[in-house]
Amino acid sequence: MNYWTQLSIEYANEKSYLDDLFRVYPTIPEGIREINQDIWSDIETAFKKRKNETLIKELLRLDLFPIKDSYIAYLKRDKTSIERNPKTINRIAGRLYEMGLDKIFERCSEPKETNRQIGPMFRRWLQNKSLGKILSVLMSLFQIQKMQYLTQVIKK
Repeated sequence: MNYWTQLSIEYANEKSYLDDLFRVYPTIPEGIREINQDIWSDIETAFKKRKNETLIKELLRLDLFPIKDSYIAYLKRDKTSIERNPKTINRIAGRLYEMGLDKIFERCSEPKETNRQIGPMFRRWLQNKSLGKILSVLMSLFQIQKMQYLTQVIKK
């Protein structure tokens, strides 16, 4: 087994693993997302008038689309695809009508998932803690040693 994997497993079996992990990754759910009232008003109008294309376009203006559908990202990137794919738009709009406006609002205003907050946390923790400073020095030394080793290999 890889040395670092073994160390990680041993550490994870210690009592304080989750407490220590929380210091590095303080995954506290954020508050609800703010919904722009002008956009929401347009969403309500499109919903009530059953204007599928407008409903989808307006919902795509928000930070979070209310349903998980694998085609949403494509529709968001290529706005013209909405007009070219009426069956897909009608299918997605049908799901939205089943949800109702209250549930749509609830889903659109959900806080950012904690797993989406983790990315920059480790680097930030490293930079702010003494361990990070030590690791920076060690990484620099490692790079120097690696270069010295490669130089020796090349000379042979």
